[in-house]
Amino acid sequence: MDRHRIEVVEGDITQQEVEAIVNAANSSLLGGGGVDGAIHRAAGPELLAECRTLGGCPTGEARLTRGYRLPAKYVIHTVGPIWRGGDSREDELLANCYRNSLALAEAYGLKTVAFPSISTGVYGFPMERAARVALREIKQALEAGSSIEQVKLVCFGQRAYEIHQAALAEVYGD
Repeated sequence: MDRHRIEVVEGDITQQEVEAIVNAANSSLLGGGGVDGAIHRAAGPELLAECRTLGGCPTGEARLTRGYRLPAKYVIHTVGPIWRGGDSREDELLANCYRNSLALAEAYGLKTVAFPSISTGVYGFPMERAARVALREIKQALEAGSSIEQVKLVCFGQRAYEIHQAALAEVYGD
């Protein structure tokens, strides 16, 4: 059972002491609001300069940069889907965000990764649904033999924390 490798915490993703934090980015990778803006502010201008060299990122894919002034050595940028009612492949695209971010962490030999709640801010993805998608994908990756030792889901606020804890229990059948 890999549940001990998944942790739900309430806090600030920019303060997590892990090898990589995941950025819920927009497709330009050039910064924005919410988590994206907070990560860019905390990492400093060098992050934006590196992101400019990447040429953007399509929805569901992931790109890796250095972490610069963050405690994390790397930032994995992934672009979540905008919620359009659930019939525009939103679940699949969100699952790809987690799958591709974890695959990138694996490819770089990273052992600890922290995720925000991707697409649940201004992109409007319902948080309960997004949490279930996230935890299913993380569980599948860990059960498939991933060498990642710890995945944190970093929740902004008590409500988000409670939703993710409930989704964790649901996905693991507790």
